Parts: sequence; C-alpha cells; structure tokens
Amino acid sequence: MTRRRIDRLTQDDVTPKELWLKRRQILAGLAGLGAIAPMGARASDEPLEPNTFEEITTYNNFYEFGTGKSDPSKNAHKLQTEPWSITIDGAVEEPVTLDFAALSEIPTEERIYRFRCVEAWSMVIPWNGFELSQLLDRVTPLPSAQYVQFETAVQPDNMIGVRRKVLNFPYREGLRLDEARHPLTIMATGLYGEPMPNQNGAPIRLVVPWKYGFKSIKSIVRITFTEEEPFTTWNDLNPSEYGFYSNVNPNVDHPRWSQATERRIGGGLFNSRQDTLMFNGYEDEVADLYEGMDLTVQI
Repeated sequence: MTRRRIDRLTQDDVTPKELWLKRRQILAGLAGLGAIAPMGARASDEPLEPNTFEEITTYNNFYEFGTGKSDPSKNAHKLQTEPWSITIDGAVEEPVTLDFAALSEIPTEERIYRFRCVEAWSMVIPWNGFELSQLLDRVTPLPSAQYVQFETAVQPDNMIGVRRKVLNFPYREGLRLDEARHPLTIMATGLYGEPMPNQNGAPIRLVVPWKYGFKSIKSIVRITFTEEEPFTTWNDLNPSEYGFYSNVNPNVDHPRWSQATERRIGGGLFNSRQDTLMFNGYEDEVADLYEGMDLTVQI
C-alpha cells in the first residue's frame, strides 16, 4: 500500500482549555459574521476547531458504565487502571503481555482527528498517542494472519453496565490488518496533553478516525491476530445496522436515520448540523484500502 503524506495538526493548534470559555463568548457574539478563522482550520477544508475538554469528557458512549451520554463521566471513576497490561496473541509466533509502563515508553504525538459517532453526532478531538503499527510490531504474525481483534477490560465490581448486562461483554472490535497498520490508526493514551480520562477509555484505546466511533474500542486489554474476520460486538448484536467495516459513509443510511449530515457537539445554534464527509474527511488517505469493494454492500 502506498502511504501518502498525512498533514497533521498539533497541540499548538489547540486552544488552551482555560481560554475556551472566553473564546466561546466572543464567538457567540460574532456568530454569522463570517469573519472568524477557527483554530485548526486548514485551507480547502472545513474548520477543525477542537471541542472543549469538558465536551469530550462528558458526552460519550461507554456502555460498561451506563447507556446515557453522561453516565461514563459519572461512573467511570471506579475503573481500575493500575496495574494494566495488554496481551497480544492469536496467530503470532510468540504471544506477549506488555504492562502499561512498557507502553508508556513509546513516544507519543498529537493527532487532532474528526470523530463521527454512528448516532450522527460528531466532535473534533486532540488525541495523544502512537501509531498502532508500533505496538503490533512487538510480535511476529503468522503468514495466515489477516485481521486483529481488540478486547475491552471487564471489571464487574467497577462497571455498572457489565453487572446489568446491557451488552454481551467483554466488548470486542476488529480491523483488517492493513487497516490496523494504516498510519492514521492510533492507540491513544491521552487528550489535550493529559492522560486519558477514564470515561474516554483509560489508560489506552484505539482511534480509527475514518470509521464510526464504536470501532474505536476503549480500555484495551487484549489484541488477537486472526486468520478470519473476527467477532465484533455490535456486528454480532445487529449485523443489519452495524457492519464489520463501518466506514463513515454519507451515502449509506443507518436503517433508522440518515447519515448524510451530523450534529456537531458544541456547534452552537447556527452551526448545529453539517454535511458528513466520505470516510469522515479522510478519503484521500484511506480510499485505496477499499479499492474494488462495494461500500454500499460491504458496510
């Protein structure tokens, strides 16, 4: 696969958290004047003004801690993140288990990505992390390995959603191996330059910016190389609504709502909805992964 150069915004492009309230008051007063170039804007692209830390950490899905958007921020403080390790196994020559201290030695960088939920809401999030390929390179996969499966921690005593069995836990997700090794795919360990908050998937989570958000599995404890397409939680629960690939596609509606537009969290009264971009705006980088596929069928 030819890897194109990827232009990345950095932490320098992010408005400091302490300036956000003042900035939003100013923006509210100037809304509609068309005279403001938002922080992080790129030429020939829609503005990439990151959401606030508060928005990112108080509006999300993490069913292990409840089904409401504010439930994770209320309940995830019980998540036990020390000690923490990730096991990499399956179709590999020799499985390994890495503790989080070893993972913390991998240099991280800032990646400001669009985040598009399958529920048709979106954010822009400044992640800190490293490319997943750096972690996968810790093992030697067998020639037959074609996919990777990810698994979230299960802590029944600490996770109210697990006790209530709102899903079949542990939560699992998967990628094709070339998707996993794509340079846009990262393991995130923080946001806004701070360690990952529990409700956002501490201490380490996957981020795949061109796919719907449920593919970016949180609080990972296991990565398994597989020869065949692996089991994934939402695809197993309702395959007609949640495909294995789940690439952001404005031309393929969810059976119960349109995917043509999205509601930007924090967008304000005059910017509450916007057009959804193919592959969430990363088409130039990832479209070649799906050459020859019918993305209206292989969802």
